[in-house]
Amino acid sequence: MKMTRLKVCQEVDQRLIVLKGRTGLTPNLLCRIGFCLSLNDLTVPDPNAYPPDSTRELNRYTLTGEWDDLFVALLRERCAHDELDLENDLEDQFRAHVNRGVLMLYQRVKHLGDLDRIVQEN
Repeated sequence: MKMTRLKVCQEVDQRLIVLKGRTGLTPNLLCRIGFCLSLNDLTVPDPNAYPPDSTRELNRYTLTGEWDDLFVALLRERCAHDELDLENDLEDQFRAHVNRGVLMLYQRVKHLGDLDRIVQEN
């Protein structure tokens, strides 16, 4: 995956602001958690549902950190499971999973303690 920067949709940008206030976690950590939450959802996210129309842009290394290879491997496995093109769909699916995951997280997290419940469930 060649992507070096990820631009989220406007709605996700606003939700990240609220989630940071609720949990005290930085947007990159919230995006990591959201990405994993989205991977656990059995439906395939539609990249077109999340236009990169916000001003928030995340550096890939900031987003994935030292676990970049792990995130890419998880994404590749999920794309293969969904029978998507591993060369052409990877970046769009990464963006879609991050966006969808943050929106899922926003619905389920009202305070930091809710993250523990999510981890226990999954």
